[in-house]
Amino acid sequence: MKNLIILGAGTSGTMMANHLVSKLPKNEWKITIVDQYKTHYYQPGFLFLPFDIYKEKDVKKEGKKFIPKGVTYIQKRIEKIVPEENKVQLENETLSYDVLIVATGSKIAPQETEGMKGPKWHKNIFDFYTYEGALALRNKLRSWKGGKLVIHITEMPIKCPVAPLEFAFLADTYFRKKGMRDNVEITYVTPLSGAFTKPKATAALHYLLEEKGIKELIDFNIDRVDYENNKIIDYGDIAVDYDLLVTTPTNMGDDLIKRSGMGDALNFIPTNKATLQSLANENIFVIGDASNIPASKAGSVAHFEAEVLTENIQNYIKGKELKEEFDGHANCFIETGNGKALLIDFNYEQEPVRGNFPFPVVGPLSLLKESKLNHLGKLAFRWIYWNMLIKGISIPFVTAKMTKKGKYITN
Repeated sequence: MKNLIILGAGTSGTMMANHLVSKLPKNEWKITIVDQYKTHYYQPGFLFLPFDIYKEKDVKKEGKKFIPKGVTYIQKRIEKIVPEENKVQLENETLSYDVLIVATGSKIAPQETEGMKGPKWHKNIFDFYTYEGALALRNKLRSWKGGKLVIHITEMPIKCPVAPLEFAFLADTYFRKKGMRDNVEITYVTPLSGAFTKPKATAALHYLLEEKGIKELIDFNIDRVDYENNKIIDYGDIAVDYDLLVTTPTNMGDDLIKRSGMGDALNFIPTNKATLQSLANENIFVIGDASNIPASKAGSVAHFEAEVLTENIQNYIKGKELKEEFDGHANCFIETGNGKALLIDFNYEQEPVRGNFPFPVVGPLSLLKESKLNHLGKLAFRWIYWNMLIKGISIPFVTAKMTKKGKYITN
């Protein structure tokens, strides 16, 4: 019996377990998934927690219920991967593998910035990329009387690159509904030279910042947080004052990757961006936020990766050539406030395009254009996530691969 081990039971790992359980011969392969955490979080929902749009029950469930029958589930801490021995060391046992899939994701690392994770952490300095951070920020906003709100990105890459922008737009709506928008000065601070990583999307999003009266400060590379004087300061000694700082800290791969000596400076695993095979070990594959590929770290990307990786795992096992088919495809809704959202779709080479999705003429969703239907699509994705995506069920018309012309090839 051969062993395929999946490390991490988050979005990517759970999807791969569901995809592969019906694809590998049960009399030849044992599939095992390992994760130390009991709870599975719907991370896109953290954006909505601070504004009381979602409740706690909407964003978390017991992870084990999504692991398919036929897959062995182990809830233990992973100590180390030993690639040269094809072994994974857990807290009190060692597993051997023939094929390893690393789906350990990424985490915020506020400790990487001086003063960020100090005595004011989750008091007037918050993140919303964790369950705990989003809840603490919700409680703060419920009683906050106003002042200078700074929404800040430390550095790229981050999970869901548009999420900080969405937070700014939702904050504008939130304070307007509370009748206190005039008491809140919102500033969006980014290390990028624009609102987003893609020029066309940046152009489409910038007007929204102006329209909503949100100040924008670009090319801000933070050096430290002066929590005593409520300032963030960059390497050029430019300072931004805040009363409430909502920051996106440095994102890093799991410490497991560092302990295993497999990652780059940010603990991301060097990975072939088209096949999703580790560059260092041919029997190790990487999916989702754990890799260093130049694609967005988002659930939709993991969904598209899973389609390619499932086929490549089968090809590898059969001794066939791997398909270089993952094109960096990302598809995401951008909440713009007031019950509207944008939809963007792009890949490694293709800028976000205008038009309709998934069908060129009838849509019904609009690309790079605000609409209420896009907002409903964003909210509907939570149901799709829990009931289809992580269960490995194909999502109609959203399993498309972009061509270089920005058209779609449906599977």
